[in-house]
Amino acid sequence: MTGRRRLGLVAAAATLLSAAPLSAIFDTWTWLTQCILAVGLVAGAAVLTRTLRLPTWAQAAAMVVTLLLTLTWMFPSGDELLSLIPSPATFNHFAQLFSEAGNDTRSYGVPVPDRDGLLFIATLGIGSVAVAVDLLTVVARRPALAGLPMLAIYSVPVAVYIDSVPVIPFIVGAIGFLWLLVADNVDRVRRFGRRFTGDGRDVDVWEPSPLAAAGRRLAVIGVAAAVLLPLIVPGLNTGLLNQLTQVGTGGAGNGTGSGGNGRINLFASLSGQLNQSQTTDYVRVTTSEPDPFYLRFGTADVLSAEGFSNRTPTGRPLSRGMSDPRLSGTTNGGSFQQYHAEVEITQDFGQTLAPIYSGTVDIDGLDGAWSYDPSAQVVFSNRTTTKGKKYSFDYVRAKYTPGQLRQAEPLAVDDPIRTQFTTVPDDPKVEALVARLTRGEDTQYDKIAALYSYFSRENGFSYSLQAADPEAGASAISAFLKNKTGYCQQYAAALAWMVREAGIPARVAFGFTRGGGRDGNTYVLTNRNAHAWTEVYLDGYGWIPFDATPAAAVVGSSRSEWAPDTDRVDTPSASSSASTAPGAAGSAGPGASNRPDKDLDADSLDAPGAAAPSNGSSTGLLTAGLAALLIALLLVPALRRVLLRKRRHAATVPLSVAAASGASPPGDRGVTVTTESNRAREDAHAAWDELVDTMVDYRVPVDPTETPRHTAQRLVREADLTDDLAQGAALLGHAEERARYARSPLRGQGLTDALTEVRKGLARTATRRTRLIAVLFPPSVMLRWRMRLGDSSARWMVTMSRGRDVMVRFSPRRLLAGRTR
Repeated sequence: MTGRRRLGLVAAAATLLSAAPLSAIFDTWTWLTQCILAVGLVAGAAVLTRTLRLPTWAQAAAMVVTLLLTLTWMFPSGDELLSLIPSPATFNHFAQLFSEAGNDTRSYGVPVPDRDGLLFIATLGIGSVAVAVDLLTVVARRPALAGLPMLAIYSVPVAVYIDSVPVIPFIVGAIGFLWLLVADNVDRVRRFGRRFTGDGRDVDVWEPSPLAAAGRRLAVIGVAAAVLLPLIVPGLNTGLLNQLTQVGTGGAGNGTGSGGNGRINLFASLSGQLNQSQTTDYVRVTTSEPDPFYLRFGTADVLSAEGFSNRTPTGRPLSRGMSDPRLSGTTNGGSFQQYHAEVEITQDFGQTLAPIYSGTVDIDGLDGAWSYDPSAQVVFSNRTTTKGKKYSFDYVRAKYTPGQLRQAEPLAVDDPIRTQFTTVPDDPKVEALVARLTRGEDTQYDKIAALYSYFSRENGFSYSLQAADPEAGASAISAFLKNKTGYCQQYAAALAWMVREAGIPARVAFGFTRGGGRDGNTYVLTNRNAHAWTEVYLDGYGWIPFDATPAAAVVGSSRSEWAPDTDRVDTPSASSSASTAPGAAGSAGPGASNRPDKDLDADSLDAPGAAAPSNGSSTGLLTAGLAALLIALLLVPALRRVLLRKRRHAATVPLSVAAASGASPPGDRGVTVTTESNRAREDAHAAWDELVDTMVDYRVPVDPTETPRHTAQRLVREADLTDDLAQGAALLGHAEERARYARSPLRGQGLTDALTEVRKGLARTATRRTRLIAVLFPPSVMLRWRMRLGDSSARWMVTMSRGRDVMVRFSPRRLLAGRTR
């Protein structure tokens, strides 16, 4: 077998190995069987065309045609010629599979079952990558570039998981890529001829030369250092290089629990299928309210022809407080009762949105990384997730009567709320239906009630996990209203669409029902209790919930006086399927849970006040000495950071100050121009270096390509610095900018104070873990040590290589006349 054909087979095998990360996406191994078959046939076509010595374009065409025939055979439409040759109906079927795959990605959490659309996408993607890798490796002889399409496969699980991606599949894919590079190099050597060492001795193809041996040792040491060092030294696995170069955004990751990835997609689809393979506990909530409504964590208010999607939340930190609906002027005679709730999130639920009850007025237990969006009325974070969180909150529950809600007046046409939450796509059928249902209704509430009552068993609606797909040319809502079967997302999105069509603001809310598991006042909520419902805005009352999903089909369903169960014949009673719901403000704030784990160390030997043994021994002293030494070693990074900060602060203390000249920096802090220009520049550089290290310590991205002014402005924006804190950051950026570019650098007594204030501001909005790492294991110090260690290792390897060359030159083997080759 020639080198090109052998290299083509290696390229196919490397492609399959690079597909290993997809094992984290699918629940079974059907995808792998289909991908092996598709890649094998593509590789066979490549080998055959190269055996026949066909031109390059023919080789590429043969691989593409083989992949097409393989897909036609695996995913037939039923109209193919000889069950293999595609027809126009085949390509229509492929387009339908693409559409199904898009719906499945919104309906399923990883790992996903064997759905035809997803399997088709996986087989097509891996087959296409196999063609690209073969052409780049064998034809273009650029195996390094073949890593780009192989890396694209790994981006799939990275996009699905918001927490750490499994590392083993990535290692398998990396091995495939390295195998491809080695095979290409061996083939190049074979084509070049026999190698030699430079001393007259021939070397076999598979015998390593001294340079190759040194390269292998360098590679092994480098890989070992890159893998083991982040595991040994805390704080180095937090993506510092990514933050310094802005390769990735900081933030929030979510765990992959046993029930999936712990993430709920905030998209209210009007078509698709909902399936859940297993039950996983997500939330435990304890509340003093006898009959609570749904626990709420997100909203979707961007409407398209496919359904509602959510926008990125924006707001202020929780430390600034939350609005109280009793003081917002939206009571209008309603009665309010305040309650207390505690929430405990499991390790399997990793959302960047915290579950809360509607009408939350105060939260305790969430750190400065969490913020509140008053428009969407959600608690969110861009730095952390809810995984393992425990928090508590107070909230108020509003109770209204239908008569009170009928007093709500329509919003003005140019009102911002009406403008934002009443936009709908054009659909004549929906317009006609809404006009018919609301004909003769005078008040806003009566129009909503007429639309809400339409989704009843009397009108043919039923609950099903399978929703029909729309016909060609029809919208998704038209298909749902025609077939009248679906689950909570379809009901919530359809009612919100129709209410918007009536000119009333509406959106979709996401959260959990009360579930079926209860322990006293504690509700155990699982992935099967995830739910969606509609929220409608009434002037003077705020966002009012309406749940159009059939109550009998939803475990833990809740209904209200203004939105009763339309399918009940008897009078609703206080039960799990009929209770009072919230009224005014449709959002809430997180709460904390019971803390059964508090004071775990109260009775341990290490607890404060525990008596130490009175009879000392050498073993005890040795243990204490080793413990003290270990603690001292662990405190070395923190000590290094403190000393460096102290030295920089000392550098910014003014020695001699002359009269100020030029414009004052932002937030004038008495900065003046010193006569010692060199010293002034060094002072500004020291302050700026300290600011950059502080940003690295608190996980604020640093972009070396930005100017100091832009960096300071971005720091103020991303860290939410206000007043004196913002002025301090602007001062440091202005001083560094003048030190770099101006003839007259700035020097002033405000630099040290500005550094202190900015550091306090960053610590106030950082998570507890970030603050702890910034103090004990400062990432700026650890990164600097790691880079120095890498430079030292490289210099050491160069020295060792030179020493080995010297030793080989004076080797006694050279004196032996009859040595073998």
